[in-house]
Parts: sequence; C-alpha cells; structure tokens
Amino acid sequence: MNGFGELLGTLRRAIGMTQDDLLAAAGISQVAMSRYENNQRTPDEDTTARLAAALGVTPRFLVRDHAVRGALAVDAHMRRQKTTKATLWRRLEARLNKYRLHVSILFEEVSMRAEQTVPSFDPVDVTPEQAALMVRAQWRMPMGPVHNLTRWLEAAGCVIFEEDFGTHRIDGLSQWIGDHPVMLVNRAAPPDRIRLTMAHELGHLVLHNGLATEDPEGEANAFAAEFLMPSHVIRPDLRPATPGRLRDLKRVWGVSMQALFEKAYRLKLVTGTERTTFYKNLNARGWKVNEPDSDLLAPEQPQLIALIGDVLRGKGLTEKEIADLAGFSPDSEDNPFTRPGRRLHAM
Repeated sequence: MNGFGELLGTLRRAIGMTQDDLLAAAGISQVAMSRYENNQRTPDEDTTARLAAALGVTPRFLVRDHAVRGALAVDAHMRRQKTTKATLWRRLEARLNKYRLHVSILFEEVSMRAEQTVPSFDPVDVTPEQAALMVRAQWRMPMGPVHNLTRWLEAAGCVIFEEDFGTHRIDGLSQWIGDHPVMLVNRAAPPDRIRLTMAHELGHLVLHNGLATEDPEGEANAFAAEFLMPSHVIRPDLRPATPGRLRDLKRVWGVSMQALFEKAYRLKLVTGTERTTFYKNLNARGWKVNEPDSDLLAPEQPQLIALIGDVLRGKGLTEKEIADLAGFSPDSEDNPFTRPGRRLHAM
C-alpha cells in the first residue's frame, strides 16, 4: 500500500512516539516496522489493529484510501523562532497533518457552507498589504479594529485547533484541506499574540497557496499588520507612539504594543533611533517578554470544532460513533470532536 509508511511516521511523530516506542506498544519487530515505514510490506489485519491502538486511531483510519492519497509530507506554514528545535516543529507539523486527515473524514459527513471563503492571490502581482485590504473588503469587514478574528476566520471555513505547544518558540501552523484551511495555534500565548499569529497564518494561506516566494515570513508579517491595523485607519492613532499611548491602543486594536510600534515604524512615523529607544525602554520595564494588559483582552474561543461535533450529535450519533467516524480510538486523548461544546446554530 503506497503511503502507509508515511502515514505511520506522521502519526507516531504527532503523539511524540519514537519508532522504538511504537515497536514496544504494538509488539512488532524492528525488521517488520522498517518494512512497513518504507512501504515494503503491508501489515495483516491483526498487526494493523495493534498499530492503530498504539497510535490512538481506528484500524479503518490507517487503511483509508484518502489518507494514502493525502500529501502528508507537505510543509506547513509555521510561525516560529529560527532557534526552534527541528524535532519540536516536526512534531507539531505532524499533529497538524494528523488533524487534517481526521477533519477530511468528517467533511464527508458534515457539509461546510461557509459564509465567506479564504481567497488566494499571487504575491508577484499583489503586495501583502493590498491582499490584506482585499480580504477585508471581500469579507465585508467594518473599518477599524478586527473584533473576534476567530469568528471571521471560522465564517470563512477555517478550522482552528488550539493546543499548548509547551514552548513559546512556536506560535502556529497552517495548511489547506481541499477547499478549507486549517490552523493549529499555541493556546499558551497571550490573546494579542494569538490574534497576530492567526492573521500571520491567514497571510500564508492567502499568499502562499502552492506558491514559493523569497520571503514568505516577511510577506505574512506585512499581511497580518495591514489586516489587523489598516494603515489609512490607524495612522492618526499612532501619533505620538509613546508607551503610554500604545498601551491604550493595545486594548482598542487587540494587538501588542510592539506590533503597534512596528506599524508606526513601517509608516515612517518614528525613526530608527526612536525604535531602538523604544525597545530599550521595554526591556528595562520587563515588557519585551511580558507586556502589560494582555490579560485585559478577551480570549477568542474557536467554536467550529464544537459545532461539527454538535451537528453529528444532532444526526443521532453517539460519542463513540463520532470518534469512530473521525478515525479516533475510543480512548484517544487527541479527539476534539467528542468533547461537549457550546451549542451553536448548525450550518
């Protein structure tokens, strides 16, 4: 079966398993596992069941045709620090791929009729700033601050998962599932950083859907800044760009003081010398790492995942049936669809 080994590797990395861990959990020899992961041999029904149990999925999930056809090795767009360990970001990329496969199954049962769509633009023809304004226009967003960015993304069919990554070095990842984008966001970050991460990942989805550019991260940053803080609207607010004023603006625009100051710098409202002084002041106050007033911003809770579970319950499915349908084993701790969620208006 072509692709089975790739799927095994993705699933075990997603739950932090080494090959030796999987060998012990499934009771399989090193020689046999090597053949499975190198697509040289297909496991029998009993071995498939043991592998599935060890990985927290159903046997049917391991052998589904769509999982084999899926491009599991596709790189996720990822907002992370350059010093991040490869093992960590590869695990999170695998987790996003794992969620992508589970969601693709559910989309066969739940019809997604999004109010909007996430468009794609060629970054050769359109600047990140232009793309950001065009997305806002297409979504008919009001001028000014973006209130509840999560709601806007989910209304455009974006499936958002939140997890505590256990590190501050990675903020988020994104990919496409057919016509629907999916994001995995670090829940441990403060609300202003999460919002900037989601806008950054939206920039990747809009500008880099199968397109390679020289500076994708810089383009995603520019998109996020313009999307959350349109230049023609925020410019008057950024004078003067003092820490006190930026602290007040943070509560209005829902972005960090640093993001606001960088916007002022992009708009040439402050000089390079003033920028250096600003960051020295932040460091002196301990605000470079922990800005004040982030706790005053309302956390944005993704609701689409809970809604998908509610729709399936509305069809009469039990929690066990939903888990089986999504490809999760009954005792899996990774299944977000069977957790009781807030009742929403069904799509």
